[in-house]
Amino acid sequence: MEKSSPKMDSSTLQEFLDEKAAFYENPVFIDSDPIQIPHQFQKRQDIEIAGLLTAIIAWGNRTSILNSARKMMGLLDHDPYTFICGHSPKELRALDGFVHRTFQTADLQFMIQALQHAYRIEDSLENFFIGSEQSSMAERIHHFRAFMLQTPHEKRSEKHLADPFKGSAAKRIHMFLRWMVRSNTQGVDFGIWNQISTADLSCPLDVHSGNVARKLGLLKRQQNDAKAVAELDQSLRRMDPKDPVKYDFALFGLGVFENF
Repeated sequence: MEKSSPKMDSSTLQEFLDEKAAFYENPVFIDSDPIQIPHQFQKRQDIEIAGLLTAIIAWGNRTSILNSARKMMGLLDHDPYTFICGHSPKELRALDGFVHRTFQTADLQFMIQALQHAYRIEDSLENFFIGSEQSSMAERIHHFRAFMLQTPHEKRSEKHLADPFKGSAAKRIHMFLRWMVRSNTQGVDFGIWNQISTADLSCPLDVHSGNVARKLGLLKRQQNDAKAVAELDQSLRRMDPKDPVKYDFALFGLGVFENF
């Protein structure tokens, strides 16, 4: 199908995006996507940990992201849940030297310790995001971040856990939540969390999806921030109130693979 015109009426636009979403929600694209890292695992907690750690470093060149994520999994003995629950101080020190752009050894060590604290309280990270029916996903992300930061850490590590309450689009956490919550019917997302509705998810807003959304008239705000996420949410929920974040596949795919 040829590139769409930004002047499409609402029904034509939805048809176009539904088609693109269905096309790009396909395992064939996993080989070039960070989601391939948690797909290496079967255990629920391993998928959660690999998903969160990979999502947190998912910015920049995708080849670099994948290389760094694979290195992280190697440092965790390719058994992340066991490592996190039972690592020794010596094993934690053995992570020394890990760097992915501004995410460095101290940040990884903090994340390992914070996740250990989390799994001592709950058997799944999902329980930190459930919230109430009235709580927005932005609130739930904010509270998860606050919990994680209870673990002693260097100030520098805080920037790797985005906070929508401080205006962040929180793209990487929204991406992680999409992975965990949306159905695995198409073999891409995992669907291992069932206490959170897909209706509550928000699009992982980045430069690609943001630019495409603006060209299609789904987003007017120029900054990719929390307010833009809220605006895009409204547009996507008008098309599919039950699963608005499925359009992440369309927006991202159009931007990355079709240079829309």
